[in-house]
Formats: sequence, C-alpha cells, structure tokens
Amino acid sequence: MLKDKVALVTGAQRGIGKEIALMLGRAGATVIGTGISEKDVEVIDQMLQAEKIQGRGKLVDVTNKPMRESAFEEIRTEFGAPHILINNAGITRDNLMLRMKDEEWDAVINTNLNAVFHMTQLCLRDMLKAHFGRIVNMASVVGITGNAGQVNYSAAKAGVIALTKSLAKEVAARNVTVNAIAPGFIDTDMTRHLSEEHRAAYLKTIPMNRAGQAADIAKAVLFFVSDAADYITGQTLHVNGGMYMA
Repeated sequence: MLKDKVALVTGAQRGIGKEIALMLGRAGATVIGTGISEKDVEVIDQMLQAEKIQGRGKLVDVTNKPMRESAFEEIRTEFGAPHILINNAGITRDNLMLRMKDEEWDAVINTNLNAVFHMTQLCLRDMLKAHFGRIVNMASVVGITGNAGQVNYSAAKAGVIALTKSLAKEVAARNVTVNAIAPGFIDTDMTRHLSEEHRAAYLKTIPMNRAGQAADIAKAVLFFVSDAADYITGQTLHVNGGMYMA
C-alpha cells in the first residue's frame, strides 16, 4: 500500500507513535521514527528490525531548531524527502491555571503546537514540489471539549486543529492533504499514571465502556495516508469510543 513512500513519525518510541510507525512500516513504508534520547532511538531501531521494516530511529528534539533541521537534512540525504509526516510527539504538564508555572505552559505549547508548525514547514517544500504529501497531526478530544487542569494541553491541541484546517486550504491544490486525529481516552503510558478512581470516571463518559488502544489511532492514521483518503483534507477524525460526537 505504501511501497516507495518515506514516512517520518515523531515520538515513535512508545505508545501511539510506536503503533503508527509499525503500522505504516507493515504497509510498506520506509519509516523514520524520532525519539529524544539515544535509548529511544535504540528502541525504535530494534522494533523496526524485528518486523523487518525499512528505516531507522533518529535522535530529534522537535523543539530544538538546529537539531531538527540537521536531522531532516540527514533524512533527506539517506532516504529521500518524506512523503508522509505524522506529527505525534507530545507531552503533558498538567496543573490548575492558578498554579501553572510558565515553564509548564511553555513546554507543552513548544512541543505539542510549535513543533507541529516547524516539522511541517521542514517537510512541506518537498511535498509541494512533488505534488504529493500526507500530513497527519495528533490533536485530542480536549482540544474541542477542554479539560480542567489542562489549559496548556487543551490550548495546544485546539491550535493543532486550527493549524490543520488552515494549512489544508493552502496546499490542497498541490495534492498535499492535511488532517488531524483527536484521540479520546487511550490506554498508553500517558494515561496509565492516573489513579483507578480517575480511570473509572473517564470510562463512565465512554459509551463503548472501554479505553481505546494505540492501534485504534494507528489504523486511523493509515486510512488518512492511504489512497482511500485522497479526497479528504482539513478534517479532524475523533477516535474516542463515542465519548465526544462532533
């Protein structure tokens, strides 16, 4: 399905990013997955090799301009310009508004929103020249609904949704599609730190009565980058078991 396509997946060492990288690789893409430590890169390399997927891990802090620019040029030289970009890297720094520190706000905005802009800008010129590109940005249900204790994360994800729509209008004529996926409550490292009480409260809001899996999100990504979604752009797909219905 994705033979001869190069896919760049940020934050590919675990959770949703890992499943996306593996699913795109199994579909035939050459996958470059980024991580923020040498250990992350080693994990990505091992998981790709175990599945005999072409590509490798790459050490990239998406908030670091010299690092991301240097890594991107190395990727272009070694594999060619990415045809597919998955902006998945993200962090949380939850706190109530009155207690939130500047660094908690800045870290989340820089990683979850600013880096989406910068990584996309790096890939976009080649996509426009090639008259082909598939960009998928990771948003969140809280970018629509909001969530107490997550003003930074919610603001960043709402920004990702707006960025997706605006960019989609700019580049559609060049056969570059830009879409977003808004996960709901997904069973990942990021949600497993919650108490049983909080997990139970979240599950009560989900009509399907279960948390989603990382693979549920990866399947949606695969759809957006496949031929089946050639005429779909500027959309936010909610994958949440019915917890929010657009």
